[in-house]
Formats: sequence, C-alpha cells, structure tokens
Amino acid sequence: MPRDASIELDWADGTYAFRLAWGELEKLQEACDAGPYVVLNRLVDNTWRVGDLSNVIRLGLIGGGMTPVDALQKVREYVEKRPPMENLMTARAVLSAGLVGAPEEQIEKKVGRRTRSTTSRTGKSGSPRSTEAAPQ
Repeated sequence: MPRDASIELDWADGTYAFRLAWGELEKLQEACDAGPYVVLNRLVDNTWRVGDLSNVIRLGLIGGGMTPVDALQKVREYVEKRPPMENLMTARAVLSAGLVGAPEEQIEKKVGRRTRSTTSRTGKSGSPRSTEAAPQ
C-alpha cells in the first residue's frame, strides 16, 4: 500500500479524514505565503500565525474528501471561534502527514513474489501478541 499522506483524527465533533496532497500543499503555500516546511517549522517552534492553523486544517479536510463549503464551515466553528492552541496539535499532525506520510501508514517492500510490511517485526517471533493470552 503506497503512502498517500492521509490521516484520520478525532477532531471537533467527530472523526475526520485529512489529506494534504500536492494541490492542497500548493494552496497552503499561497494562503500562508510560505512553503509547507516553513509553515510546519512555525507550527513546531511556536512562531505560527493564526492563518497557518486554519488553512492547514481547512485544506486538510478538503483533501480528505470534505466539500470546500463544509470544510470552511467546520473551520469557522471549531478553529476560528476557539482559542488557537486547541488546534495546534491537529494542524501539526495534518501537515506532518502531508509532508512525510502518516505514522500508521504501512510501508511495504516487495521481496520476490511476496510483499512484506516493514512496520512490524514481531509477526514471526515466538512471543504471544498483546491480545493473546500467555501460554499456561
């Protein structure tokens, strides 16, 4: 499964898909008058502007499949009417996923005819899984 820069987060009044693909990143760059990594650095080092937060979240919702009108309405209600710090972590997570991929996305490598996931190396260990009872 290729990485597609999408992330699903509990935010505002539900669980939403966010995605900043190339087109959304270009729009973010225009809206914030800065490249995406500059915006991410501002979010990380707390030199962000309020527009950084609202634009990342709005464009992330649109990229995740929400209509632009609905995304704007959500941002007006849950970002612009709230203290900025409430949305800082969400904006960081959405932009980070857009630039480097979401942490839970699997990276797979083809080995011969098999495909193996590189996200877990415990699948073949003798240890019980955390959801399995230990042998008696």
